[in-house]
Amino acid sequence: MRIYFLLSVVLGFAFVSSAQQANPPDAKSSDQTASKQASGHAYSGMYTFLKEGEFVQVTVEDEGHVTGFISRYGNGDSDKGEFLNQFFKTGKLEGDKLNFTTEIVHGVSFDFKGNVERGEGKNPGDESYFVLRGILTENASDANKKTTSHSRDVLFKLFPQEATPSATMRK
Repeated sequence: MRIYFLLSVVLGFAFVSSAQQANPPDAKSSDQTASKQASGHAYSGMYTFLKEGEFVQVTVEDEGHVTGFISRYGNGDSDKGEFLNQFFKTGKLEGDKLNFTTEIVHGVSFDFKGNVERGEGKNPGDESYFVLRGILTENASDANKKTTSHSRDVLFKLFPQEATPSATMRK
């Protein structure tokens, strides 16, 4: 029994040592972190939306391609109080400029044009570490195919990391 214990301890140390040699904590890892932030991946996450309980999920992929969705309460006659997910039809991040357009769900789509900015959060993972500030346009079509648009200034705040589903899954 002791031999198995000692063998597992020695193998554990050997594994940790080789992993540290393969990925030493040097300027290279900090360069990778800075590169991740510069490429926009750090902006990925869940942000507040218009009402309590609603949110925008933003995922920044390579070359500034953005995917995601808005999860919101319906406000029409047929979907009032129902939870709706509207996936991005298009999305792009160029520097700190973010634009996305959602698919049409129950006659409604959204366009966002704005910026990703540093918010009030002190550290990565804090609430409001990043915010999305810009103009949100809601486009609504009625039964006669008449479309009306309503634009407003918005500020969407990044949820704290512990509150995001991906952070919960990592534990």
